[in-house]
Amino acid sequence: MAGNWKMNLDHVQATHLVQKLDWTLRDGKHDFAAVEVAVLPPFTDIRSVQTLVDGDRLHLKFGAQDLSAHEAGAFTGEISGQFLARLGCTYVVVGHSERREYHHESDAVVAAKLAAAYRDGLTPIFCVGEGLAVRKEGRQVEYVLAQVEAGLADVTPAQVASIVIAYEPIWAIGTGEVATPADAQEVCGAVRTRLAELYDEPTAAGIRILYGGSVKSGNVAAIMAEADVDGALVGGASIDPVEFAAICRYQSHVGAHSSSR
Repeated sequence: MAGNWKMNLDHVQATHLVQKLDWTLRDGKHDFAAVEVAVLPPFTDIRSVQTLVDGDRLHLKFGAQDLSAHEAGAFTGEISGQFLARLGCTYVVVGHSERREYHHESDAVVAAKLAAAYRDGLTPIFCVGEGLAVRKEGRQVEYVLAQVEAGLADVTPAQVASIVIAYEPIWAIGTGEVATPADAQEVCGAVRTRLAELYDEPTAAGIRILYGGSVKSGNVAAIMAEADVDGALVGGASIDPVEFAAICRYQSHVGAHSSSR
């Protein structure tokens, strides 16, 4: 379960959230080995989060919301993956729909950022997803698979084994709308099938595929029950530590949904 804070919370607020999230999860006897929990704060918060996680030996993972395709140089305002790795980041989001839309990131730019993440030892959370117009036309599967193929064009079998792919239907991000569990399974299942075609079935089976888009404690268990949904990329709900902890403890919501993710 990964919480994308987006542009919310300063470094002081970040430490308060991480502390409360950890306390809440521990109080609920959360099994971090069964359900990994990661936070993705703004760049200015990462050092504070790292200090807290390392100093208190918390079981939380952390990462960044973006990185530069470049290693270093005259790229004002950009952040190298090398910097993130030195801060102890495990994950970095690549290709989020907001980056694609507001910063005009093409599939080629996303592919270059995936390469940069691997170059610096970071695990990319590679985001794909369709807009409302594509969904209404019924082209969501072909659209998302085209994004997957473009992003992974130069990713080797050894590298892809560690990738996390996040399917986020854009029309469901921050809107209160949510794809049904069947909608999520349709695309996530198609992604896994294509991964098996691009690489092999054991590799595809081991790759974690997340769903993102208005995930809440009230709908997460049903979404997680689907065969090809391995986790969630959570937006707005992740800056509420109690709600995010409840999402992370989805297995306790419905006893039948207790398989390890």
